[in-house]
Amino acid sequence: MSKPSDLIQGTLDLLILQTVSLEPKHGWAIAKRIEQVSEDVLQVTQGALYPALHRLEQQGWVRAEWRKTETGREAKFYELTKAGRAQLEKELAQWERLSRAVGLVIVQ
Repeated sequence: MSKPSDLIQGTLDLLILQTVSLEPKHGWAIAKRIEQVSEDVLQVTQGALYPALHRLEQQGWVRAEWRKTETGREAKFYELTKAGRAQLEKELAQWERLSRAVGLVIVQ
């Protein structure tokens, strides 16, 4: 299984931005969603997730607010900002360019 350190630099930010672009989520739900959608290939540890969320919040790409979870406990929920949506579009374009280039080298 892949670990965040196995991911191409910056990929974790892209995965988080894409995940919270759908709806606000708390940290554990973000990690579980990435794991679920990747069919358990990608597992994001707390040690990688929370520093990334903090960095994204400092850059103004996500905002956080305390809310109750479905189980009734308080958690920080993260949602995409307008600047975050623009950044997500940039990162998706970069990812498509990179993955296309890697594909060209692999099929050579």
